[in-house]
Amino acid sequence: MERDGQLELYDRVAARLKDAHRTVRDLQVPEDVRQALARKLLVITAATKRDLPGAARRLERLMADVDQGRLPSDRTGGHDGTP
Repeated sequence: MERDGQLELYDRVAARLKDAHRTVRDLQVPEDVRQALARKLLVITAATKRDLPGAARRLERLMADVDQGRLPSDRTGGHDGTP
């Protein structure tokens, strides 16, 4: 049963990562901001191999920040989806 839950989580995270990459690509922001966000998504993607639940949490935090307009160049601290 545990393996089924892990596969289901993997499918959800994979779909969310795909949507996140599309969202970042379509943002109307300077290129350096878009690149920083894309790097953060790549780090999260790599983390799914080691810590799938943790990567899922980091992805949700990062995309919540993006949705609320908290972009890398606007940060003075806080969660940015990287370790």
